[in-house]
Amino acid sequence: MQETLEQLIRYALDHQMIDPEETDYCANKLIAMFGEPVFHHQDVQDAGLPEIMDQLLDEAVRRGLIQDTVTERDLLDAKIMDIVMPRPGEVNRRFTELYAKDPQAATDWFYDLSIRSNYIHKDRTDKNIKFERPTPYGPMQITINLSKPEKDPREIAAARTQKSTGYPACLLCKENVGFAGHASHPARQNLRIIPLNLGGDKYYMQYSPYIYYNEHCIIFNEQHVPMRVDHGTFEHLADFTDLFEHYTLGSNTDIPIVGGSILTHDHYQGGRHHFPIEDATVRHHTEIDGISVDLLNWPLTTLRLRTSHREALIALADRILADWIAWEDPENDIIRETGGERHNAITPILRKKDGVYELDLVLRNNRTTEEYPMGIFHPHAEHHHVKKENIGLIEVMGLAILPARLKDEMKLIENVLAGNMAVEDDERLAKHARWIGQLQEQWTGTTDMDDFLQQALTDKFVCVLEDAGVYKMDEKGLQGALRFLEQVKHDND
Repeated sequence: MQETLEQLIRYALDHQMIDPEETDYCANKLIAMFGEPVFHHQDVQDAGLPEIMDQLLDEAVRRGLIQDTVTERDLLDAKIMDIVMPRPGEVNRRFTELYAKDPQAATDWFYDLSIRSNYIHKDRTDKNIKFERPTPYGPMQITINLSKPEKDPREIAAARTQKSTGYPACLLCKENVGFAGHASHPARQNLRIIPLNLGGDKYYMQYSPYIYYNEHCIIFNEQHVPMRVDHGTFEHLADFTDLFEHYTLGSNTDIPIVGGSILTHDHYQGGRHHFPIEDATVRHHTEIDGISVDLLNWPLTTLRLRTSHREALIALADRILADWIAWEDPENDIIRETGGERHNAITPILRKKDGVYELDLVLRNNRTTEEYPMGIFHPHAEHHHVKKENIGLIEVMGLAILPARLKDEMKLIENVLAGNMAVEDDERLAKHARWIGQLQEQWTGTTDMDDFLQQALTDKFVCVLEDAGVYKMDEKGLQGALRFLEQVKHDND
């Protein structure tokens, strides 16, 4: 135990998470946590953080300090790491100092700290399955998310009996910093956040604990207020990309079905990642008030605005948003509202390249019908065996986030195609039966099986995105999108 604690302190020193003068303080906090009577500094061999934490958490289980469940281990993990990392004020000071010299150096350091402190469990996220395959719209990126550990029945039962205090109000509230967590709320003692002023409003930056892409950051409102896409949104996006030109930033819509999973707290998502949508080709080009406007060759109807003039960009974005909210095209199933419920919304994404703003405005509609109870422009039922959840910001940009179950199910499908089993041999394959039949017709046995199935999964993701597109990739869809563009032009005359 003493050796492992020393290894943890050495790890924190080596990664400049603590000052050398803080080693006794950290040691005393750690021995109090584990009930050790004394601590003696000693020479130890370096060890990686996963190895150190596994040993400490195993010892905590042996000593009866925690139960051997994922939740209790994670709660103690965060509590331990909080001892050997800088306090929030020191993190802010260090970030500010680095930003004054180089904004990218500041985010590099903050991202690294989030990994070194185990807030981002890199040992888990590295297990995610990732690949890229070609499509008619360019390469798409596929991930099968394995980073969120599954809970056992004891943890599920404990979460159900946990009394809700309503504090913090949600996972995106600033009050999460330092929060110890419990059975139904993850520990956030090793969370650190950076204050930002965007459009005169106070926001905070943190990184996602389950990063879906490189430097996946979340920018959240100081107040627990609902998502809203309006003029302020475009101001916030522009301010952020002015501050961090090496990052992209976007927002989910502010309505259900075509929005994200958390609509109750205003937030954005961004990071340093090259998304497939950036390479989309142009289907139709025009100019409005001197601003380049492209209708992209992309499965979701997307307008790309390009200009170096920030205020003109925001003014045109405001106009497009207002026009789209009011737009109706019954011939293409686009109705703006039903019984006072708004159906039209926009997913905005902004990046800045060599001083030029590049704003993608993705047109969305969440109307439901008897035929499509989950949404006309939502993944249709024939694709739910692969993807049933909302198509949010990240997937709009061409990065699929698919459920962990697909790892094992794709292996089973491989066995069926290889003739080693039948669909009826495993109940998990029932939902894939129709798809497997199609794959059997396509499979020739002459190509690499992994490559064949990865391409099949990518093609399925493209179908899901096409379902979410309000104007389809055919002549009828093109003419509908052009009619909307003409409306925007008319309103700017």
